[in-house]
Amino acid sequence: MTINIFQAVLLAFMASMTSVIGALGTTYSWYTLSRPLVASLFVGIILGDISTSIMVGAAIQIVYIALVTPGGTVSADLRAVSYIGIPLAVIAVKGAGLDPASVQGAGLAVSIGALVGTVGTVMFYSTATMNLIWQQWGWLSIDKLAYKNIYLTNFVLPLISHFLIAFVPTLLITINGAPFVANLKDWLPLDGIAMKTLFTVGTLLPAVGIAILLKQVVSKPTDLIVFFFGFTLAAALKINLIGAAFFGAMIAYLNYKIVMSGSSKKAVAEEEDL
Repeated sequence: MTINIFQAVLLAFMASMTSVIGALGTTYSWYTLSRPLVASLFVGIILGDISTSIMVGAAIQIVYIALVTPGGTVSADLRAVSYIGIPLAVIAVKGAGLDPASVQGAGLAVSIGALVGTVGTVMFYSTATMNLIWQQWGWLSIDKLAYKNIYLTNFVLPLISHFLIAFVPTLLITINGAPFVANLKDWLPLDGIAMKTLFTVGTLLPAVGIAILLKQVVSKPTDLIVFFFGFTLAAALKINLIGAAFFGAMIAYLNYKIVMSGSSKKAVAEEEDL
């Protein structure tokens, strides 16, 4: 499996449009389209293998499930993880003949995603640095009362930064990275120490993401019951984490309806008292 020029252009376009710095904006890009689980659907459509892409994206998503960016501090660039890491991971898993749902397949995918995410951090801060040029021009425009230039500064000129630092690198990496990944099984045999180490590290990385999430959402011991319910459900019913996520979404919806119903009854009771 290889990535042709048309597919690489589409992946590069998605990478340049899904950033926290401008483009499609924070809500639709950084917190939605750049997330591995969401991005895996689009990557799968582009590569023509949706099932493998989603399974790879789900494995990578666990590592970054609790990723936050306070004050613009970014430890991993998710657009690189999603639109460079997932395509290369799909090729690596299929090239190695691994089942993407297996422990080895998930470990290899997570390792590649983590590597690309670290490299992508350079892309993120490079884009932010280049945007300072447009910001300075914007301040000068304000001093000259040329307020129309503010729209260019905020919405148009940053696209140049995205093109040079996100579009071009993603295009080049996805095109030239596929042959490299395809040859992994020749350079590093699956039964060799290097690949076994890679699988082990990749398998452990999701535990880091889960631990970070656990630290954020658990405020009292009883919260652990809800937290581990999904894992117990997955083990008992033999479903994957995507299936467990749908169960969780349903439970969250029911809980929301119960809470809102209680709030409505309380509001009605208060009005009757008045």
